[in-house]
Formats: sequence, C-alpha cells, structure tokens
Amino acid sequence: MAETKKLLRALAGEVQDVPPIWMMRQAGRYLPEYRATRAQAGDFLSLCYNPELAAEVTLQPIRRYGFDAAILFADILLVPQALGAELWFVTGEGPRLSTITQQSDFDALKPVETIHETLSPVYETVRILSRELPSETTLIGFAGAPWTVATYMIAGRGTPDQGPAHALREENTALFEALLDRITLATIEYLSAQIDAGAEVVKIFDSWAGSLKGDAFQKYAVEPCRVITQAIKARHPGIPVIGFPREAGDGYIGFAKATGVDCVALDNSVSPEWGAEHVQVDGCVQGNLASSHMVTGGQALVDETRRIVQAFSNGPHIFNLGHGITPDADPENVQLMIDTVRGR
Repeated sequence: MAETKKLLRALAGEVQDVPPIWMMRQAGRYLPEYRATRAQAGDFLSLCYNPELAAEVTLQPIRRYGFDAAILFADILLVPQALGAELWFVTGEGPRLSTITQQSDFDALKPVETIHETLSPVYETVRILSRELPSETTLIGFAGAPWTVATYMIAGRGTPDQGPAHALREENTALFEALLDRITLATIEYLSAQIDAGAEVVKIFDSWAGSLKGDAFQKYAVEPCRVITQAIKARHPGIPVIGFPREAGDGYIGFAKATGVDCVALDNSVSPEWGAEHVQVDGCVQGNLASSHMVTGGQALVDETRRIVQAFSNGPHIFNLGHGITPDADPENVQLMIDTVRGR
C-alpha cells in the first residue's frame, strides 16, 4: 500500500500537487469526542495505557477530518515511567515526575531491556490501529528526543527555560550524559517495538531543542537524533523518520544530513520561505502553520495556509502546524485549513 499513501510518498521525496496533511495533537482536547473518551478512561495516564480507548481517540480525527496520517496517542513521558520514574498528572498543571538530580537517583532507574513490561499496552494500541485505520492513512509512531525527555526527568516537570537540566549538564556532565544515553537506548527500543507492531513512520519530538545553543545543540540534540535514526534504519530498513528540533532556528539547516532523518518538521518561528530555501533543499519538510490560527480562523487562516503550501510547492512537503493544536481551537477551523490545503 506504500505507493498509495500520500504521506509515505512525500517522505520518499515525491513532490505532490496537494501535500499530505496531519496535525500535531490532532487527537486531543479541542474535540468533544476526545473529552468524552478521556472521561470514560478516568484520567490521562489511564487513557494512554488503555489500548482500546487510546486507539479510539487516535481514530477520532481520522473519522472526522480524513487526515492523511494518524499519530499514535501516547505521551513522551511514558518512557521515563517505564525506566522507573514516578509519573503523575496534576489537573490543569500537567505532568509531574520524580527527579534525577544525583547519582543515586540514576542508579535506581531500571535497565532499558525492562521497559517493554510497562509499554506493552502502547504496542497493542499500535496493533489495533494498524488493523483499523483506512488503507490510505499512514500510521505514525513517536517518542520524545533524549534532551527533551531528560529536561522533565531532571526538573520533575516542564520549565520555562529548562534551567535544571542546563544546570545539571554543567555541574555534573557525567551524570547528565549517562541519563541521556539511557534515554537514547530506551527510545531506540521503544520506537523499534512500535514499528514491529505496525507503525509505518516514527517521529522524534525534541520540543525543547531550541534552548540548546552552539556545541550543546550539536552534542545533545543532533547526535542523539542521529544515533536513534541510524539504529532504527539498521533494524527496520525503509522506515522513514521525522525529526522535530523545535525552535532550532539556524540549527534546522543541515539537520537532515547530520542526523539521517527523512523529514524535518519546522515550527512557526521560521517562515515557510526561509524553510524552503534552507531546509527543504535537503529533502522533505513538515509544517508550519501557527496553531493560533486554529483558534482565530477566518481569512488570515486561509491566507497563511495558502502561503505555506505555495512556499513549499517546489519540493516534498507535509502540511502540519508548527506545534500542537491547543485545547481552545475551534474544530471548524481545522476543517477550513484542510479544505484550503486541498483546494476545495
């Protein structure tokens, strides 16, 4: 079926008159059907670990909108939990983790080879989706990048500037790098198991890559992505990888060549024209409509969508947002975006 799937064709380098489209966090709180299913699950983590319900929320935006791809419903912090970190979610505030700030914390983590015991429900979700998705819809698996996952494991929560992770990186480099290595190996195993279960593409989300500067970006964003991508491609020849070093700025330039990813996802801090000139020259790009347009809608959404499609029209492109859709988005604006991309 690969040759009929628009997303896989873009990832293989094909330029298409109408780009394939999906949306980060497309299964989420902006949809009433998602909120109903989450209420049925009881809480966010219970939803992630319930294969039937996780598959259901993954399928909901496909039924409603007919996106060209579905992305597995899970969370990047399931990997730290599988490694032995305590994980819980505070309503209205987000995730909380037990912290890794000293050697004894790191020593208490579980070996990488044990993660599948915790993560097996996620693989079952992938198997369900592989059976139930429409034949033209590509199934995307994903994981957080080691740096981004480490920032949560070190701070115990999201932070505005990733300060605790930067501090540990400078004060105890050996411990920091050991943690990054552990996450890297776990991520390879996790993504590989998703592919074994039926994922056709995997994406590496480095949400906080932009706070790494200079050599640190190369060492802790580029290099782990390269190691993961190389390992995935060695185990699973032909499986495409999408990299998303969010807010990397000039770090987007050459990222595909340096890491081996098949596609670079761009946030909306760079213009589509800049992305076409500097990033798309190396292959497929994904992006990069500001998610705020999903809230405000109107002619500005239409105009900016058309601008992005036009800017990337000379190379392989996957239309997406520059970051995840927000809970206050209007589902009607999502339909307007899709209709605009597809020229209806």
